[in-house]
Amino acid sequence: MAQYLIGIDVGTGSARAGVFDTAGHMLTTAKRPIDMHREAGVIAEQSSVQIWEAVCAAVRESVAQAAIDPADVAGIGFDATCSLVVLGPGGKSLPVGDPAYPERDIIVWMDHRALEQAERINRQGHKVLKYVGGRISPEMETPKLLWLRENRPDTYARAENFFDLTDFLTWKASGALDRSACTVTCKWTYLAHERRWDDSYFRQIGLDDLADQNFLRIGQSVVDPGTALGSGLTEASAQDMGLRPGTAIAAGLIDAHAGGVGTVAAGGDATRAMGYVFGTSSCTMTTTAQPAFVPGVWGPYFSAMVPGAWLNEGGQSAAGAAIDQLVQLHPATAQASANAKAAGKLLPQWLADRALELSAAASQSVHLAGELHVVPEFLGNRAPFADPHARAVIMGQGMDSGTDSLVALYVAGVCSLGYGLRQIVETQAAHGAPVETISLSGGAGAHALTRQLLADATGLPVDISACEEPVLLGSAMLGAVASGIYPTLQSAMPAMSRVATSFAPVSGVRALHDARYEAFLLLQKTARDIRATTAPHLN
Repeated sequence: MAQYLIGIDVGTGSARAGVFDTAGHMLTTAKRPIDMHREAGVIAEQSSVQIWEAVCAAVRESVAQAAIDPADVAGIGFDATCSLVVLGPGGKSLPVGDPAYPERDIIVWMDHRALEQAERINRQGHKVLKYVGGRISPEMETPKLLWLRENRPDTYARAENFFDLTDFLTWKASGALDRSACTVTCKWTYLAHERRWDDSYFRQIGLDDLADQNFLRIGQSVVDPGTALGSGLTEASAQDMGLRPGTAIAAGLIDAHAGGVGTVAAGGDATRAMGYVFGTSSCTMTTTAQPAFVPGVWGPYFSAMVPGAWLNEGGQSAAGAAIDQLVQLHPATAQASANAKAAGKLLPQWLADRALELSAAASQSVHLAGELHVVPEFLGNRAPFADPHARAVIMGQGMDSGTDSLVALYVAGVCSLGYGLRQIVETQAAHGAPVETISLSGGAGAHALTRQLLADATGLPVDISACEEPVLLGSAMLGAVASGIYPTLQSAMPAMSRVATSFAPVSGVRALHDARYEAFLLLQKTARDIRATTAPHLN
């Protein structure tokens, strides 16, 4: 009897499901949009009810398209953004913002409402911060929990469970309250290498009630990704998804980490490759046998991606979103968008195609950027400075309003993301976590131009896996382990993934990229210096 696996990915704007065979070949995918409420620049909220409905619809469609018997689905794996879900008794949604909208029960990962709480926690300097690169981020969950306790005390008091979104999905599917070592280690300060929460941290920062309750509301049972949960898919959730009750449900991953699982072992040794998930934001994941403490880079986290190994996590809060923001600032965007629509393309794809038309080769497109330089920190610097206050810099923009000058700005922006990636690579290498290749996944890195520019900007080969949806594949691998098809995640990863092609850095443009990288570092430092000089006078 054939066996199949389902990988489910909940990103910032959509829920997706993919059906895979046990060798990692993808049969079909399906997608449903999810809404997000934005407010006041820093607020981002979603609904767990809507997300679950989107997940189930995507699963039903993907299984129907694959034309398989639902009874042949052996295992299901989930990944999602590291967003905070707040539920009351009986799983009832509780409002995380305006009480008039109780359905908005999720504080999205990109929500920065807890900036002041994060800064306060960092000033207190608890020793657990050693495992988040020295500084906690407002993207993480304990600052958000503290914000809720201080600003929405009724919601906080009524909450029966605080979930990372991935753990909400596995609970909804299986009824099991186990949390994944990935989510709680990376975003909640769980010490997976010691298998414990540090109650002194929670007492110090003002969440003493969680410690008093022995962490009941945030997770008393923490298991490795891929662990089989409960008795599998519940009757109710099986009906929602159109699947067989009892289908194995795996402890999940954060979405970027699923992309890492789906790619970094495709070439063999997972410790040689940095996983780079390039989507709305970007995330870098480096696997090491021993812990590496890198200032400004999250981790080291034990068993957060590959069980038994350490993980360092970096990246930027805005990546694909930074390019979107950058090109919207140009006067030719409306015309370019019309051109893209007429060609049946998204704007970034049209800009990349136009850059190739204007260049003798993909590597030569860097010359289009000319004197344009970008530091794309529209939403702060995630790594290696852990600076949520950082903002973007654009230098060298003139009065040209034609579409080709927009192409030049686009190329400069993509190169700048490569320089930010190079900065993380070099910082990690200096602290004991070197890599030899970059394993790329994510929709924002799908174009050949982007892949070549990243290789040239970093000086490292960029590997592309054979699977077009490595994030979904990573989640499917979890289902393969939970169902017993593979004994461990370490054995599933190389068996289900493979490298399809690699983009090598071109030596002929290395000197130009080196010069542009130095300019990137100088502009980044200058922006910090200016902010330090002017900030005391702005309040």
